[in-house]
Amino acid sequence: MIGRARSLAAVAALALLTACGGGGQGGGKTVVGFSQIGSESGWRAAETKMAKQAAEQRGIDLRISDAQQRQENQIKAIRAFIAQGVDAIFLAPVVATGWDAVLKEAKNAKIPVVLLDRNIETSDPSLYLTAVASDSVEEGRVAGKWLTDTLAGKPCRVVEIEGTVGASVATNRKKGFAEAVAQVPAVKIVRAQSGDFTRAKAKEVMESFIKAEGGPNICAVYAHNDDMMIGAIQAMKEAGLKPGKDVLTVSIDGVPDIFKAMADGDANATVELTPDMAGPAFDLLAAYKKDGKEPQKWVQTASKLYLPDTAKAEYERRKNLY
Repeated sequence: MIGRARSLAAVAALALLTACGGGGQGGGKTVVGFSQIGSESGWRAAETKMAKQAAEQRGIDLRISDAQQRQENQIKAIRAFIAQGVDAIFLAPVVATGWDAVLKEAKNAKIPVVLLDRNIETSDPSLYLTAVASDSVEEGRVAGKWLTDTLAGKPCRVVEIEGTVGASVATNRKKGFAEAVAQVPAVKIVRAQSGDFTRAKAKEVMESFIKAEGGPNICAVYAHNDDMMIGAIQAMKEAGLKPGKDVLTVSIDGVPDIFKAMADGDANATVELTPDMAGPAFDLLAAYKKDGKEPQKWVQTASKLYLPDTAKAEYERRKNLY
């Protein structure tokens, strides 16, 4: 009941904003522009889908721009949103740096910016209102601790498939994992390369790892997202390896396909990143518009480890959400 009351209060606050005259020309609705990175993964597509659902539930005119993983496209989209006079801008930043100039333009236009699922590096944190994101360093730590606990002191040569170069989430997931495995000297990260968060690129990277290391010498694969792990699993199978058995796997996001892979015995663990970032962001924005009090700078979502014992049920639960 408390959650429902809060949701109704958020909707009422947004209605109040609209009644006071939002500038986005949305036919009386609050208008929010969303600069989305793209649709490079199942998780990213789910985030977009859930953002649309959250907007519809709240009566918000959500305008989404797909940047196709290019920062220059995101900057153009933000400037277009500013020109449209939207009430707020959501930004899922493809990389961490290079945002100050365009965000200053949004600030000068008095348009609040909310970061979704990733943070940025800036000398002026006032350029954005808040960030709704997980602790991506902690995600890496959770993945690394699962691996070292599972190995129980056994030596292991690990290969790492990284996310997009320059993306804060890739940097942080790498850092957290490295911190965790450094506690066990017998576990060594022997190769690391970017798979750009895509299945196809990750498959190529895993093929190169197998060629360079020799399949049997690879003890475990850590991928910065589940879609890259799915690509890596395909490469391992084609090389005659048995992922989930010959080679341990751990990745991050919690998309349906990784749960199916776990249920099938092809994967071992995933750390969930919820795709529902826009819902909390809408509610924070509504509260801010109502009372003018800025929210905390970082609203953190949980990082939960999932294993094969619940994989079948989780796949059934999630397959229609993504």
